[in-house]
Amino acid sequence: MREATKFDLSLLILLSIIWGSSFFNIKIATYSYDPITLALVRVIFASIPLLLICKLRKIKIEAFTENWKWYALIGLFNIAIPFVLIAIGTAKINSYLAAILMSTTPLSGSVLAHFFTKNEKLSFYKSTGVLIGFSGIILLFFDKVIINSENYIYALITILGSTFYCIGGLLTLKLKNKKNENVTTSTTLWSVLFLLPFSLILESPWNSEPTIASTMSLLYLGVIATGFAWLIRFRILTVNGLVFQTQVAYLIPIFGIIFGYFLMNEIITWRVLVSLVIILIGIYIFKKNNKMIES
Repeated sequence: MREATKFDLSLLILLSIIWGSSFFNIKIATYSYDPITLALVRVIFASIPLLLICKLRKIKIEAFTENWKWYALIGLFNIAIPFVLIAIGTAKINSYLAAILMSTTPLSGSVLAHFFTKNEKLSFYKSTGVLIGFSGIILLFFDKVIINSENYIYALITILGSTFYCIGGLLTLKLKNKKNENVTTSTTLWSVLFLLPFSLILESPWNSEPTIASTMSLLYLGVIATGFAWLIRFRILTVNGLVFQTQVAYLIPIFGIIFGYFLMNEIITWRVLVSLVIILIGIYIFKKNNKMIES
């Protein structure tokens, strides 16, 4: 992996902006779309550029080959379920709060990896980072302006969504020797198959009357925040490696707060800012120890 150039850093920042902006767009989309239908349309929009890329690069899509069970499980746990849960949670909490809660995915993933992998055990310093990071989340739950009796369950649902991302990430290790474009496209196709019947049966989307704003946000979520962003992620992973790519965890909640404050007029309290700093410190300690181990 090469040393990051200015162009590489620009791509990392762009990816952070795109993913940071996804949360307020999710909230706008929930004004008109039910959560399962929102997730379904999002992955349908995302699958289009991914399918085109695979076709242009002549990459075989293995969604329905002998490894179909792994693609199906990853599509369920890494895309379908978390997309639905995050939509449910973000509908009732501030969009920037969802961004902050989702930024702790590396910490949740490290706990799961400790129990379910052989090479990702928690060390003393990594455990310290995890504890510090989660203490920042706990502090958020003491801010009654942001999280209260009316919406705390939705904050927990959002955290549960991030946990499913971690489970999906662990399952993805089973396909680590496969091309990223194939894995992402194949799992996206499976997520469409999982979401479609539930959307049709439970939410009757043909009865909805979506606004232009919600539809544009949903289009953005599918094509840009999912399809295009994943392609940027592939490029960063290939050229600069996983450690460099995971730096987005520092930037996503920052951009999420900026977008939530200026575009959604969401209230930001001092506890939110303190919690964010604590979470980022926890992530930094955790990732710094990872770098020491890898070197």
